[in-house]
Amino acid sequence: MSDQPEPVAALWEWQYQGLCRSTSPEIFFHPEGERGPSRRRREARAKAICEQCPVLRECRDHALTVQEPYGVWGGMTEEERDEILRRRARARTA
Repeated sequence: MSDQPEPVAALWEWQYQGLCRSTSPEIFFHPEGERGPSRRRREARAKAICEQCPVLRECRDHALTVQEPYGVWGGMTEEERDEILRRRARARTA
């Protein structure tokens, strides 16, 4: 095993395999003021794409690690990621 750091590009290679690359970003990111049923429908469409994605886990890990503030990443909404991060923070302080 080498002491050399991994090339930075290798950390992002998974993004080339994401199904979102061939999908409109509007499915993954809400427009200003979107709420209620229309937001839930859009998020459900995004999550359905994520469920089929070969890099779902890498995407989810990335979103949680960098605390992505917007959009559906790794099949999770902003609120779902926030809840996981809050639980992790509570567990660290307990």
